[in-house]
Amino acid sequence: MSNQILVFLLDTILGLLSLALLLRFYFQLLRVPYYHAVSQFLIAVTDFIVRPVRRVIPGWAGMDIATLVLSWVLECIILASVLTIQDYDFGSNIVFALGVVGLLGMIEIIKTTLYIVLIMIIMQAVLSWINPHSPMAPLLDSFTRPFLAVFRRRIPPIANVDLSPLFVLILIQVFLMIVAGVHQEIRSMLF
Repeated sequence: MSNQILVFLLDTILGLLSLALLLRFYFQLLRVPYYHAVSQFLIAVTDFIVRPVRRVIPGWAGMDIATLVLSWVLECIILASVLTIQDYDFGSNIVFALGVVGLLGMIEIIKTTLYIVLIMIIMQAVLSWINPHSPMAPLLDSFTRPFLAVFRRRIPPIANVDLSPLFVLILIQVFLMIVAGVHQEIRSMLF
């Protein structure tokens, strides 16, 4: 039971920090308004760890690589800690096991990214019906616009209803199924 509590605490605390780092990365990449309250919160929560790492890992092509790498490292730490708590023996082939943990960390980042986009699109769709002039609307619009634009160019609104969120959500579900299969395949290499 204490192992379950420890796994829960590790996954929750480090997972939330990893999520905040990933959101910070995507907010900067997608040019979400910097002075929005959510953006300022993410910067305040993650600045203590991002600033020192930026000295070592520079940005590239306008992307904050340090933030993305930190998110991946935290996911790897979570996975390695959970495996250690579950009595996985890293000693037999530590290089291979750490390589698999690194791959699983990348899969977790991809999965989390898909869930972030999914939730943002659902929030935007619901908010557009309830309160389209909400303070969250510009943030959600700037985040989801690149994903929706692909379908908006090809699928016109039907009776003034934009169906592009529906197609993006379907595509995300397909990607989540593929990611789950890849995750199972990679995880089976450990056991």
